[in-house]
Amino acid sequence: MMDSIRFLMCSPDHYDVDYVINPWMEGNVHKSSQDKAVIQWEQLYHIIKDRAIVDLVEPQKGWPDMVFTANAGLVLGSTVVLSRFFHKERQGEEPYFKEWFEANGFTVYELPKDLPFEGAGDALFDREGRCLWAGYGFRTELDSHPYIAKWLDTEVLSLRLVDERFYHLDTCFCPLTDGYLLYYPPAFDAYSNHLIERRVPAEKRIIVEEADAANFACNAVNINRIIIMNKVSDDLKKRIADVGFEVVETPLAEFLKAGGAAKCLTLRVTEPRQDDVHANDPIESRIIQLEGHLLDAGIMNKALDTVINGSGSFKVLNFNLGVERQSTSVAEVRVSAPSHDVMEEIMIQLIDLGAVARPQELCDVNTVVVTQDGVAPDDFYVSTIYPTEVRINCEWIQVQNQRMDGAIVVEETPQGFTARCTLLRDLKVGDRVMIGVEGIRTIRQAESREQRNSSQEFTFMGAGVSSERRVELVVEQIAWEMRKIRDQGGKVVVVAGPVVIHTGGGQHLAKLIRDGYVDALLGGNAIAVHDIEQSMMGTSLGVDLQRGVPVRGGHRHHLKVINAIRRCGSIAKAVEQGILTKGVFYECVKNQIPFCLAGSIRDDGPLPDTEMDLIKAQSEYARLIQGADLILMLSSMLHSIGVGNMTPAGVKMVCVDINPAVVTKLSDRGSVESVGVVTDVGLFLSLMVQQLDKLTRPYISNL
Repeated sequence: MMDSIRFLMCSPDHYDVDYVINPWMEGNVHKSSQDKAVIQWEQLYHIIKDRAIVDLVEPQKGWPDMVFTANAGLVLGSTVVLSRFFHKERQGEEPYFKEWFEANGFTVYELPKDLPFEGAGDALFDREGRCLWAGYGFRTELDSHPYIAKWLDTEVLSLRLVDERFYHLDTCFCPLTDGYLLYYPPAFDAYSNHLIERRVPAEKRIIVEEADAANFACNAVNINRIIIMNKVSDDLKKRIADVGFEVVETPLAEFLKAGGAAKCLTLRVTEPRQDDVHANDPIESRIIQLEGHLLDAGIMNKALDTVINGSGSFKVLNFNLGVERQSTSVAEVRVSAPSHDVMEEIMIQLIDLGAVARPQELCDVNTVVVTQDGVAPDDFYVSTIYPTEVRINCEWIQVQNQRMDGAIVVEETPQGFTARCTLLRDLKVGDRVMIGVEGIRTIRQAESREQRNSSQEFTFMGAGVSSERRVELVVEQIAWEMRKIRDQGGKVVVVAGPVVIHTGGGQHLAKLIRDGYVDALLGGNAIAVHDIEQSMMGTSLGVDLQRGVPVRGGHRHHLKVINAIRRCGSIAKAVEQGILTKGVFYECVKNQIPFCLAGSIRDDGPLPDTEMDLIKAQSEYARLIQGADLILMLSSMLHSIGVGNMTPAGVKMVCVDINPAVVTKLSDRGSVESVGVVTDVGLFLSLMVQQLDKLTRPYISNL
């Protein structure tokens, strides 16, 4: 017997499955055999008693789960943190466990009544006393972990549980002697698995497969080199034996009906600790405020899901629901995260949803000076497509040049402070760049219920991808919007790839340009080459577009037209000289429509108009999309992604491609103004021209 090791147990005199508070209880209410449960408990009791000291707490009638003493509290030395049960069905156990701890000389700490923590079921000490692994997600709140760290003066490592079958940490995680760990990785989120892998060497991690996990192999009692568990496969038993442990199996099927096994039935009250291990404070909490149509627009759900999916935890502190249909709601939410880095990632996403700090807690933006050209400070804030403001000297300043994936540079001028989005490559020594997530907010236009539910002329059918919907219906909506933009003096930008020409859409795009529906054209070397090839030689990639068959020697046609344009000096000069007499780029030149061709490593030629300096090409793209009301992306994933990244929210975007994966990728910008259409781009353009021809009357605003 190891006299220094003690456990607390409770006999199953009143044990039964009386209710359902975990998945294992479903279908097992009042189906547990009292006689079998007693036999199985006594077998476990004697196995442990032969190897350690076992104390007993008196079972109480009406509290059938008292037998699971692991949830009584968490003990270290003479201190215990008493459990605060999540479910009311177990809350009545708390005073009985408290009475036992106090009667046996323990100092008892109690958490606030509204802060769940379920003891050693969700908190497991490293067997060497180096840290405490603490679970959260189902029964225990993350906000309890700082209390535990402080009261027990120990380092706490927080792990988020994501599989409801493994609702307590001890159902899927078992620290073993000499730093070994028996655990089931799918029970945890990605952050938690990475934390485990950082703290426990690979050679000491014993991974449990699902079949063993479902038999509660991880819900084991470890006494030095002995592991006591319900049931284990031969493979797992061998892997455990290979690292020097002996497995003792004892059947506990009656208790599995309630979601527990060996570890759940015991509480170790003599935990090891190292004198040089002290409390840490990794948990970070912030209070955010959300305002808008939080329920109708789904903002509240999105925000809370963002917290949970980001490995955080939340508590809604206040929620003031708008009393009128047009009224907005206001919510205050406390967000907690297991580390500063996790909190920063969560906050970045919440800011995109319009979250800000409470007015009394608002801070000015933090900035750091750039010390190397083209290199931002660590922890710089990465800009998004949404209109953004930063707080400087207690005033909100609109960020200029809004775009994705830039840094925010703050500058003081004689007229006051300014803020602008700047690409990393454009940062200069001395620029003050925003870091962190303090003092920043995104501006979302609040819509009334009527605006959200009304049938607008151009709704883009909601953000998403349209394939099963009738393409003609989508084209009608887009055509109406393009007509409206043209008649109101707005701006439409087209991003096009060579597939437009290959599918016979060139003539239709040329007509759109000629009729004034296109205000700028963006693409690469290829679309211009094949448009000119088709215009001058009747082929595209050497294929006769009228007959759909290859032409002898056609594979050389694109090089011949490149050579011809290079001889002229530019596309515009080819038009002037009468070499190029029709096509997309002919219409651009004739109608003075600006275009930019961004080169790539694969380009033949290239054409003299193709900008092979990609930085210059990006800058020209950005200049041409300024002020755009609608961007039409036609079968050019590479260039369209680039355009999408530099386009602020509020610009309507339509992506057309035959490949659904491409459309989904380009449409998924987190913006309600974007939509994807899965169809042949040539067909799309043909239908577009037909629909626009039907719209004979000018658009007249209702205003």
